[in-house]
Amino acid sequence: MPSNSYASGRPDLQTLTFWRVEGSLAALGAVRPVAFFTWNSHTFAGRWARRGGMLSLALIRPFLYAGHRVFATRVLHTLLSGVTRDRLDLLGEEYFEYILKKQLKPEGVERLRQCIQTKGAENVVLVSQGLDHVMRPLAKYLGVPRLVSNRLEFRDGLATGRLLDPVIRPRSPRAWAFERGADGSVPADKLLRNLGLSAHPETLEKAILPAERPKAGDPRALVTFDGKAQSSPLLVRKTLEGKNILLIGVTGFIGKVWLAQLLSEVPQIGKIYLLIRRQRTTTAQRRFEKIFEESPVFDQLQERLGDRFANFVAERVEVVEGDVSQAGLGIADEIREMLGRTLDLVVNSSGLTDFNPDLREALASNVSPVFQLIEFLRDSDHAGLLHLSTCYVVGAKDGRVTEEVHPDYTPLGIPDFDAEHEYKSLLEVVTHAEARAESPEITTALHRQALGRHRGSEDPSGPELENLIRKNRLRWLRNRLTRAGTRRARHLGWPNTYTLTKSLAESLIVRHGAGLPIAMVRPSIVETSTDQPFPGWNEGINTSAPLSYLLGTYFRQLPTNERKCLDMIPVDMVCRGMTLIAAALIARRHKPIYQLATSATNPCDMGRSIELTGLAHRKHFRAQQGLENWMRMQFDTIPVSKTRYEKFSVPAQKAVVQGINRAASALQMKRPPLARAERDLVRVEKLIELYKPFILHNEQVFESENVQLLSAALPEGERAAFGYDPSEIDWWDYWINIHIPALRRWVYPLIEGRAPESRARRVFSPRNGAGQSERREELPHAETASGTGIQN
Repeated sequence: MPSNSYASGRPDLQTLTFWRVEGSLAALGAVRPVAFFTWNSHTFAGRWARRGGMLSLALIRPFLYAGHRVFATRVLHTLLSGVTRDRLDLLGEEYFEYILKKQLKPEGVERLRQCIQTKGAENVVLVSQGLDHVMRPLAKYLGVPRLVSNRLEFRDGLATGRLLDPVIRPRSPRAWAFERGADGSVPADKLLRNLGLSAHPETLEKAILPAERPKAGDPRALVTFDGKAQSSPLLVRKTLEGKNILLIGVTGFIGKVWLAQLLSEVPQIGKIYLLIRRQRTTTAQRRFEKIFEESPVFDQLQERLGDRFANFVAERVEVVEGDVSQAGLGIADEIREMLGRTLDLVVNSSGLTDFNPDLREALASNVSPVFQLIEFLRDSDHAGLLHLSTCYVVGAKDGRVTEEVHPDYTPLGIPDFDAEHEYKSLLEVVTHAEARAESPEITTALHRQALGRHRGSEDPSGPELENLIRKNRLRWLRNRLTRAGTRRARHLGWPNTYTLTKSLAESLIVRHGAGLPIAMVRPSIVETSTDQPFPGWNEGINTSAPLSYLLGTYFRQLPTNERKCLDMIPVDMVCRGMTLIAAALIARRHKPIYQLATSATNPCDMGRSIELTGLAHRKHFRAQQGLENWMRMQFDTIPVSKTRYEKFSVPAQKAVVQGINRAASALQMKRPPLARAERDLVRVEKLIELYKPFILHNEQVFESENVQLLSAALPEGERAAFGYDPSEIDWWDYWINIHIPALRRWVYPLIEGRAPESRARRVFSPRNGAGQSERREELPHAETASGTGIQN
């Protein structure tokens, strides 16, 4: 049967209907798409070089075409040498959407759809001399699953300018003149003759390809050489069934997504306790209710449960008021004793993720809780700890980063370094700075500062002056401690205070948590979701948002190492990894350290990340109207060296603008003419400086073997829900259709000082006593016993 030949990968030509695009569907030639690609190639110099080549070729192509159609087609496509596959794929979609789609002949489209209805889509093949980058969107639009078209050869993602065999040559002049009907069907024998392949029909068979866009990249397989036998299956749902978990950090990006995933995929979970800190005017319970009322993370769960949503959550989730940085986690004695008896796992996803925060806040959020958690763990009956860290604790170090943790680690290998002594020294720095902030010397300086900045006609009164001094004192102390943390981190080999404090926490866990069931989890850069809670969820101003926003402006030159891998991982993949590790911890088959990263399995380097970001912005601006959007579409950011950046980009521009503003001040102008431009350039320069360790320095590849081995141990029925496979990520689709649109929807408004899109508040009002009900609310269509999660 035809379907069998299709499944086998070697179709029977006589059972297929070939449909020639040219003539029947559109007057499509090879020249116009190539001219479109040439006009929109990447760099300014390359773009104009290709345009010049296109003009020259336009003069000689008629003679080449008359002599040899295949040769003329090959020569034409040499203009695309050096253009990336990513760019050609997007430009192909753009050409179809905004040019070719409008030129389709309605009669031809109708005849093709009748053919599909009669013979079945699997038996219809589109044939065109156009490039597959244009034909794939056309085939998808028409509902045709396979095509034959011209294909470029690529090496390392760049087009060589050479067409792969067979070359689909243009139709003959006779065909152009007389074969213009709506019926584009061509018998296989005639098509072979037209293409000059009568003697080699197998060449046409091999040229029939799926219309779906192939995933680019070369995923790396995981191979182990330790000689150990394959571990026994890891039954996640059975392991977590009835277990009690304390989740710390549910108000964060990862915490909310993991909670939603756990409720959706493991409804048989025992109890999930949420440790939430009380705020000045908001109780922990109210903070929890606001999360479930407002966060889109739980929309899918609510849609499936309907009116039972609130009760379902209340039966499985309970709020515990406390503070992880306080003794006993800040939990009331009676509740703490109950948790110590019943908890199976503590998950600490809390922490401060600002790169260079006030040192007091960084220590209180990222280091101090370690002591309280380990003490709580030792007092509990059998609880384990899953502690969230970061891959970037490795600091200023190049090469492959293995899944190992070393006590008293520093990137520079400083001898006799003691993490606990360092922690105490940093606390002393804080104490000394706080004492100095209250000293007479600083108070006098702050008093002068308050008087100098007062704008009133009279000197400020006593209470007003004291208030000004108090604010200035807080600002002085915060700035001093921010600088102190950053300076110390860089001295020891970390790029910022965040990675310093996270690394100190790891060292302290190794020292004080010896013999306890603990797994440390290091995600890389956690970004937009691919599937759960829905494709395109993001929250807060995270790592990639400020840079990607900058790349959507007129900014042109980003100092970076093109080969350096930007290790990003979707938040739902992180959460699947956390669920695997949680099950392994409870089953006591865990490793001490897990890295959740993509660079070792499915790398995406900085050069490609920058281009994909620019292409995503181009797609957005192309869909908008107006000169401003057209102008932005023309500005592609390019990766450059540090030297070129300093000579021609922001630092040089800032120097020119400052010179103009100084000249204006010398002329006693009231306001410098470029004051705003100077402020913007200063902000951009600081942003680039902040991100240099991640985009310019330190070529790192983070191994993630341990979690992949857990994923490999999953039974077939649980792989869709809990499988961890970075090779499944199509970076082209992720950046262009998921990640940047998500940032534009959820994060860019925050950068611009606006609120993200408004949404209706969810009503969260469980019935009284829902948490104590003997009969739980169940998920629709959920199986019991072995238990699956929500079924679509």
